[in-house]
Amino acid sequence: MLSSAALTECLEVAQEAAQRAAAVLQDWRHRFRVSTKGRFDFVTDADLASQQTIREIIGRRFPQHEFLGEEDKSVRVRPDADSPPTWIVDPLDGTTNYLHDCPLYSVSIGLQVAGDLVVGVVLDPSRPELFKAAKGQGAWLGDERLATSRVTQLEDAMLGTGFPSDMRDRDDLYHYWRYFGLRTHALRRTGSTALNLAYVAAGRFDAYYAFDNHAWDVAAGAVLVREAGGMITNVDGSPFDPFTPDGLASNGPLHPVLLPCFQSPP
Repeated sequence: MLSSAALTECLEVAQEAAQRAAAVLQDWRHRFRVSTKGRFDFVTDADLASQQTIREIIGRRFPQHEFLGEEDKSVRVRPDADSPPTWIVDPLDGTTNYLHDCPLYSVSIGLQVAGDLVVGVVLDPSRPELFKAAKGQGAWLGDERLATSRVTQLEDAMLGTGFPSDMRDRDDLYHYWRYFGLRTHALRRTGSTALNLAYVAAGRFDAYYAFDNHAWDVAAGAVLVREAGGMITNVDGSPFDPFTPDGLASNGPLHPVLLPCFQSPP
């Protein structure tokens, strides 16, 4: 495990990398017109440029660390138990929103050490808001310390969820959308998993669930939720594994209320 000072240093580097990557994304946004659909090459270039920026900044400060980015399609996914500290990065979470200039996308940078997620930074370039957390040091939005909400009942709760890009044969997701839509104060789908988790940490959402996550979507946000006083598990209540597709994050009090909702298949 890294010392507190080492975690602080990692957090500072992650913030710098996220800010530089966000500038890259904003620069690319001025190079194409969103009204022209189907120009995915530009988005690919933006993704790659953002990730390369993050990789270079982190690599200069921590050359001994490993790096797992969304664009590293050929890299093995789960680090070994004895792997060096591994940065898990989504250089552009919410690509479709970014393509259409919908201001709900983010840069997500997490750090895993010996299987434990210990640093998380999620930066929303459009507002701009930078959410940050390190294990044992709390979760923060700028200089404001974050705390999850205290909602205890579904009817008072605002939930977030996520859908995959391909919804064919996914009637289960429509089932849960209807189920929670009828029982909660509100249900939202933002299109950015990292922002959803940051919003749980900030008390904007009371909980978030999804079945199609990737490690780079959730690595940073999981640290934010835990450090803000919330809870994150798999939907069956087992210890959270960022390398499995499902996850449930909540403010804490809602967790025992939500878990039974997922116990019976739709």
